[in-house]
Amino acid sequence: MKIFNSKYSLSIVLPAKNEAAGLKGFLPRLRAMYSDVEIIVVDDGSDDNTAEVSRAHGVTVCSHPYSKGNGAAIKTGARAAKGDVLIFMDADGQHSPDDIPRLLERLESGYDMVVGARNDASQASFSRFAGNKIYNKLASFMVNHKIEDLTSGFRAVKREKFLEFLYMLPNGFSYPTTITMSFFRAGYTVAYVPIVAGKRDGNSHISLFRDGVKFLLIIFKVGTLYSPLKLFFPMSLGFFLTGGAYYIYTYITMGRFTNMSALLFISAMLVFMLGLVSEQVTTLLYKDSSNK
Repeated sequence: MKIFNSKYSLSIVLPAKNEAAGLKGFLPRLRAMYSDVEIIVVDDGSDDNTAEVSRAHGVTVCSHPYSKGNGAAIKTGARAAKGDVLIFMDADGQHSPDDIPRLLERLESGYDMVVGARNDASQASFSRFAGNKIYNKLASFMVNHKIEDLTSGFRAVKREKFLEFLYMLPNGFSYPTTITMSFFRAGYTVAYVPIVAGKRDGNSHISLFRDGVKFLLIIFKVGTLYSPLKLFFPMSLGFFLTGGAYYIYTYITMGRFTNMSALLFISAMLVFMLGLVSEQVTTLLYKDSSNK
């Protein structure tokens, strides 16, 4: 049964690690709704029978000999897919197949990528909720466009454009951040469709303490992926203003220019130059990707 008459051929990619329990219930539902669509499960070195469960439901299975990460599974699935449009979903049952037509409808209205934006109630915990709010605000500031869910793994994207940035995607969980910022940087269009993410089947593979530092680095990655100078210039200005204020203080109280003021001014100059060089490197990076 095909419930959405898309002008594109579709491929649904499900990265999975130890998701046998969830796939037993999720794949029959997905297969029943999209019987004529290519469905690919990427088994990322699972210890359970994820691959066997997937094959039993007649979907294509790509297996990693060991766990490489969620992003690596996404890349494997994208390379194997044959559809014009790739639909990425979590294999844990959080994302509803009923929302796929809504993403496709928005995609066909002229967008290059459409992301399922989770509502506040869909966040697994308060820490995840707060973290995602920070990421969304920072990313929105960087691109001058409202980003409703930077880290959502549920998205529909035109395969040809997605493959342009495949070499840039990390192997870990921050692939949604990278591809979103890459699309904005390249001038492609991105839209958001509100969704409700259900409770996952099984345990999450993300640890707040283990992955906390990694997600903190996403904040800096957002800036350096899109416009490094927009991130480094405020830091440089902060050093410069602090150095100027300290110089005025020491001149009034001691009548001299101190080493601390000199250090702050030098730091301001170095941070600004680092941002300038990073801006040029980023420009060349995206220029090269557009020629691939």
